[in-house]
Amino acid sequence: MAFDATFFAFVGLVLFLALIVYLKVPGMMAKSLDARADKIGNELAEAKRLREEAQHLLAEYQRKRKDAEAEAASIVAAAEREAEMLTAEAKQKTEEYVTRRTALSEQKIKQAEADAINAVRSAAVDLAIAAAESVIVAKSDAETGKALFDKAIGEVKSRLN
Repeated sequence: MAFDATFFAFVGLVLFLALIVYLKVPGMMAKSLDARADKIGNELAEAKRLREEAQHLLAEYQRKRKDAEAEAASIVAAAEREAEMLTAEAKQKTEEYVTRRTALSEQKIKQAEADAINAVRSAAVDLAIAAAESVIVAKSDAETGKALFDKAIGEVKSRLN
């Protein structure tokens, strides 16, 4: 029987496979592959958990954003209402101020008119007295002056009693 190189290669292959089975290499490979599969499964589970957590956080932040937008809108609306109230109040105060100033001006004008009328009356009285005095002086003599004097004293006595 002649053994050629193919036979020896076959025997070497059988011995190599026997050695691999004897050293339990397929079990170690299976164990290694199982460990790697478990590791990948754990990583997938962790990734899924992180994804769910991220989605939960996203939903929470979206809710917070909506709440913040609603609060901002209510703050803007309140500020607009307050601005309108302040504007109305300022307008009312301005109208009241103009009314008071107008009334005060009218009162000052009336007072100035009254002062002017009194001044004219006083000047007219002074002028009338001066005219009467000059007329009396021109038309009266000593007896008429004494009679007027006696009459005035009599009126003063009658009013005092």
